[in-house]
Amino acid sequence: MNTRKNRTTIRTLALLGTALLLSGCSTTGADGVGAGEDTEPGDGSAEATAPGPGQPEDVVTGLEVPWGIGFLPDGSALVAQRDSAAVVRVAPDGTADEAGTVEGVEHGGEGGLLGLAVDPDFPEEPYAYVYFTSDSDNRVSRISYDADANTLGEAEVILDGIPAADNHNGGRIAFGPDGYLYVATGDAQDTGNSQDTDSLGGKILRITTTGEPAPGNPFDNPVHSYGHRNVQGLAWDDEENLYATEFGQDALDEVNLIEPGNNYGWPEAEGPGGGDEYTDPLLTWEPAEASPSGAAIVGDSLYVASLRGARLWEVPLTGDGTVGEPEAHFVDELGRLRTVVPTPDGDALWLSTSNHDSWGSPAEGDDRIVNVPLE
Repeated sequence: MNTRKNRTTIRTLALLGTALLLSGCSTTGADGVGAGEDTEPGDGSAEATAPGPGQPEDVVTGLEVPWGIGFLPDGSALVAQRDSAAVVRVAPDGTADEAGTVEGVEHGGEGGLLGLAVDPDFPEEPYAYVYFTSDSDNRVSRISYDADANTLGEAEVILDGIPAADNHNGGRIAFGPDGYLYVATGDAQDTGNSQDTDSLGGKILRITTTGEPAPGNPFDNPVHSYGHRNVQGLAWDDEENLYATEFGQDALDEVNLIEPGNNYGWPEAEGPGGGDEYTDPLLTWEPAEASPSGAAIVGDSLYVASLRGARLWEVPLTGDGTVGEPEAHFVDELGRLRTVVPTPDGDALWLSTSNHDSWGSPAEGDDRIVNVPLE
């Protein structure tokens, strides 16, 4: 299962060396904030913005910790706000109208209303799916959505029992090219969850739209891959390879190529070199440069939204599950970046800030979603 395991170890070690020269390792706390570190966005490194994406322009302002973004067929999007549990519909012209509030959400720390995905067969299957923290666990619900009236309807919990804590809740959900729903979870501050294939914590899960384990799952349960610390980004390339972004602890954040049944090492390994039983990451960063949350792929580039790093990383995909040298965009320009999604036409990205969380410094108009044209 580890056929791609060592293909980029040399590149990863080289990037690690560069990162360690730029800034020393530090203990990473909630959402990528180093313990005892300055909590202002960014780390002050002197990287120039690389060419590539065009300049961001506001789509909508005045949001509060927007997390999941799911596009509808008309080009508008449903946006989940973490702390208030409110879902707003944002039109391409920036008009925002509340669709409703998700019941049962308990916000605390990094928990609350997190990921959101629209059924790929919408409106024939008129559902939105959300990942949220309740008073006892993290859950996935399927909620009917009336696009004409812009109202959330009846909600049904399809998966519960995902471990929850103040930190490390994961939270990203996305439909894969196989039509199944993928769910990124965290270890919920209990490292034992990650190596236990009977636990839903510290995993990438793969389920049907009714919450059953998807056919072909390696452990005959919802678990698709394991040994994760805190996954918050999922994206597929044109060859249907799944890439995931993951928060490290003291030294290294990761981009991983996900294979079903593989063990990605946490807590026994952070970064590469943990041993033959673990799958090495494709790419690592020092947490001050990244703390990666959302991920998106357009063409041959993987885009990664970074919280503590306060930048958008562009990672070239060079084929056969390997990556090139990453480039940083918008360093310290927008603050903490949570979610990045391609627009339906693929000509731009929508990128959300997370400056109203506990570690941000909101600017006027924050939080916001910006449109980034792809040149």
